[in-house]
Amino acid sequence: MKVNSQLEAKLSVTPDSDFSIYNIPFGIYSDDTVQHRACSAIGDYIIDLYELESLDVFDLNRSVFLQPYLNDFIALGKTVTNGVRLKIQDLLTSENTNLVTDEKLFKTIFKKQNQVNMLMPVKVGDYTDFYSSIDHATNVGTMFRDPANALLPNWKHLPVGYHGRASSICVSGHSFHRPKGQQKPADAELPVFGPSKLLDIELETAFIIGKSTKMGESVSTEQADNYIFGMVLFNDWSARDIQTWEYVPLGPFLAKNFASTVSPWIITLEALEPFRVKGYDQNPTLLPYLQYKGQKNLDIALEVFLTPKGGEATKICTSNYKYMYYTMEQQLAHHTVNGCNINVGDMMASGTISGPEPHEYGSMLELTWRGTKPIKLKDGSERKFVNDFDTITIKGVCERDGIRIGFGECKATLLPSKD
Repeated sequence: MKVNSQLEAKLSVTPDSDFSIYNIPFGIYSDDTVQHRACSAIGDYIIDLYELESLDVFDLNRSVFLQPYLNDFIALGKTVTNGVRLKIQDLLTSENTNLVTDEKLFKTIFKKQNQVNMLMPVKVGDYTDFYSSIDHATNVGTMFRDPANALLPNWKHLPVGYHGRASSICVSGHSFHRPKGQQKPADAELPVFGPSKLLDIELETAFIIGKSTKMGESVSTEQADNYIFGMVLFNDWSARDIQTWEYVPLGPFLAKNFASTVSPWIITLEALEPFRVKGYDQNPTLLPYLQYKGQKNLDIALEVFLTPKGGEATKICTSNYKYMYYTMEQQLAHHTVNGCNINVGDMMASGTISGPEPHEYGSMLELTWRGTKPIKLKDGSERKFVNDFDTITIKGVCERDGIRIGFGECKATLLPSKD
């Protein structure tokens, strides 16, 4: 599959582009003339789906592309949404298209990505964060508990998760203030209050629910893919010192709810299918509702960059989604097995994605091993955790057999705490 040769040149669809003809993701954009519209991406450009539908390409009510979020579009179902994606591919690969010859039409439909603002792609009603990387869980257990029993007894029997805060999930490009809260230094008898000193990242992805259920209904691992619209990159910022003091007995609270960052483009599950790989051999054998057939993990290469204010980016981590112990299908099956209802636009994050090697650890807690092994940046400075005015950027890409699909960027900047 190849973009029309004339369009390919105009749209800057290069071999290293995240947004190849095989991708065709979905998002929401704005600019000086548009408040919010649904869009897709190809090369260096966004595709205004409202304007494209003026050509009656999709046979849909155009108003669905004028909404502030993709929820209504996603709710039309995969037959419609994937149909839109396939028709865009057909249009871009056709040699008989007036998008090449009609310059006015071209400029109406295609806009450079660096000249628009990408907005939150969905209205997130509920957000769940899992804890499904065995390497991450083992590392954390080794640091804070008995290394011989790093994993808690339940870990290999179910995908551990907690309900997070949806209101503080922000789209890539935002900034936020260093959180404040209670901490208890190891040498103190009583807790103290102040800005977090151990502000950390968590390299994650998240999947977007594309089909609702009613209370009492469950989604099996076999059915799960029909309920997952697509995936985004995700950074679940964490205040480790606040977390250490507060998490017993109910888990994370103020250490997590102050900010999370999500990439603006939703990569559809259909686009990701060519990158399925075998998951872990799960031992002990899981209960029947968590068992699945086939290849359900995904080969997504992930990178994390730290950029100090006015400085150059340093790559601090290289990992891969294929290291997840539990799959999205298992996470969704477990989430709903008790009859919990889900809604279109709900977001479910993977949990920190760490690999077996030290450079593959998905948090600074692990990369610096609780601050004992500082990371050296290109400017010669060191980091144990995230400093004020540091920018963290997560990138992800799938590549196989000449097919490349990227996720774009998931980026945010830490500001000093507010007085």
